Amino acid sequence: MNKPSPRTPVLAAASMLAIGLTLAGCGGGDSAASDRPENELHVLVYGDASNDVETAMVEKFNETSDVKVVLDTIPGAEYQQKLQTVMSTDAAPDIFFNWGGGSISDFVDADLLMPLDDFIEEDPQLKDAFLPSVFDVATVDGTPYGVPMRGTQPVMLFHNKEVLAEAGIDEAPATWDELLEDVDKLKAAGKTPIALGGGDEWPTQMWFSYVYDRVAGPELFQSAIDGETDVWESDESKESLGMLRELVDAGAFGTNFQSVKFTDGGSPALLAGGQAGFELMGSWEYSTIQDTNPDFVANSLGWSAFPAIEGGKGDAANLVGNTNNYYSVLKDTKYPDAARDFLKLMYSDEFVQEQMSIGNLPTTTSTEQFLDQAADPDYARFQFGLVQDAPNFQLSWDQAYPPAATPTIHSAVADFFAGSIDEDGFIAAMQSLKK
Repeated sequence: MNKPSPRTPVLAAASMLAIGLTLAGCGGGDSAASDRPENELHVLVYGDASNDVETAMVEKFNETSDVKVVLDTIPGAEYQQKLQTVMSTDAAPDIFFNWGGGSISDFVDADLLMPLDDFIEEDPQLKDAFLPSVFDVATVDGTPYGVPMRGTQPVMLFHNKEVLAEAGIDEAPATWDELLEDVDKLKAAGKTPIALGGGDEWPTQMWFSYVYDRVAGPELFQSAIDGETDVWESDESKESLGMLRELVDAGAFGTNFQSVKFTDGGSPALLAGGQAGFELMGSWEYSTIQDTNPDFVANSLGWSAFPAIEGGKGDAANLVGNTNNYYSVLKDTKYPDAARDFLKLMYSDEFVQEQMSIGNLPTTTSTEQFLDQAADPDYARFQFGLVQDAPNFQLSWDQAYPPAATPTIHSAVADFFAGSIDEDGFIAAMQSLKK
């Protein structure tokens, strides 16, 4: 499997956005980009391995458009914070990457985003070309504010085939009890059982999301999002916390997971380098490691669904993660027609093929016909099957809540894993959140 070839930037297509601004009052001025050169449309994205595809779409658009797209990137670890800082200033992007759901609700409330109804009326494919369950995640109070722009991102359990074989593990664990057994085997083999980028905090959250789903079903978290904070004190919540504590205390993540990060390549390197057996991560793990270690991806990377938990209320086919990422448009953009035309590329055949070439799985209605052209057809089909068969696909906790809740969620999960708060401390933190 070959690493995606580098592409030549067009009009600073991979420029880094320098943001050192303080948040201005909500509400735009005459133009959110008044000091920029004429005929530039700025698109802001999360900086990672998928930027190759976004650069390709920019190049294609700029071949025929008088208004030229400039692709700005912010490193993943800093993206959400800097986006919040810049959105109501003159440096705000015309179009920006987000997760839908709670990640855009504050911007909608502040009247910063453009409703996309008119775009969709002019081109119904901006809605109809995507799976409805995915498109609707960026709909707020019945109004669409985003178009899917990458691929569906279920969280999966990745593994190093060679490390597992050396530890006497024949296949990925199908149940929680099997996972605990594998932890013991990997420890005995001198390996860190599970790589965890605890320094970023959000990878730790993935373990909570899945265990809560498997034990309590999706209803508990949905009730919490709806404002019923007493569910965090339920028996199912306490059972979930007990299982997570057992996993940490078993040494599943080693001793220094709080200082390891995914965003600087640390935790994927542990998996690919043979120091760890597993890593729970979004489907972007594939493209992330392919970008740095394509030989490992081709020969030794394995993947499976999150294990079932016997006796739990949650269906073992349920998923957590990000249904997709989305492009939303600033209400005050100077070039709405160019923004609309750029969004049309997100359902093009070229977009689907480019995403699949790096291991991503777009959520267009045409995706299935391109599965055989994916970077790894087996991986693409596995993901497609997971998403197609999932009774419930829960948005990541920190994306389902508005951005203001993110620090509390991240601190709570990190502190619980570190042992600096107990289950009562975690429950109190989650009960403090407001929708």
